[in-house]
Amino acid sequence: MEIKLDKKADVLYIKFQDGKFAKNKKIDEDTIMGLDNKGRILGIEVLNVSKKIAAKYLESVSISL
Repeated sequence: MEIKLDKKADVLYIKFQDGKFAKNKKIDEDTIMGLDNKGRILGIEVLNVSKKIAAKYLESVSISL
């Protein structure tokens, strides 16, 4: 799993697994799942993340596992 924060774009991306991207599925106005051709979740992108998560929690985001 890999978590990345783009502070300038105000986007948080959580990558669950590698795979060939096939399509996006919109969860809500600011949340998008990336899926492979079998419908497995590759990752989740959260737009306007600073409106959903307090800045003090976002400051330390830079995780790669």
